[in-house]
Amino acid sequence: MAFESLRKKIADGRKNRGNRKGGPAVYEDFKYMLQDVSRIYIGAKYTYRELMENPEMAFKFKSVIEHYLLKETDPDTSIESDFYYMKPESFSCRTYEQLKVKLKISILTDRQGRGGRMERVYREKVVELEELTAMPLEQKKRDGIVVQELILSKLALVSFVV
Repeated sequence: MAFESLRKKIADGRKNRGNRKGGPAVYEDFKYMLQDVSRIYIGAKYTYRELMENPEMAFKFKSVIEHYLLKETDPDTSIESDFYYMKPESFSCRTYEQLKVKLKISILTDRQGRGGRMERVYREKVVELEELTAMPLEQKKRDGIVVQELILSKLALVSFVV
């Protein structure tokens, strides 16, 4: 009896979820937070409000968000769109430069495919903040750039004075 109800729940879950390949893109995969010895990795789909409400987020980074980043950024802005449209002269950019931020992005590139044809594929790349902000918005759109992850240095975060 219990086995049948479990089988029904699994089948209903598959039915509701649909086909991931053919269905709409699900970006919840980019809402994560990981740490290692020297860095904090934050998924770019987080908004600043969600980061502030997340109990696992480092208090020091929450303080930086509250005292520096939210001065010119809306709390409901995602990390992805903040970096995508960030100008090099903005206060947020200067703050992130002090934090020695790096970003993991996906960028469309051409590669030799089967049969010698050229095909466009996404390639992941870790870039410095200055490299991303130096790109004009038109180039970012043309290259299909997607910001995936914010990489924070723990040493830079600890040495940052709030």
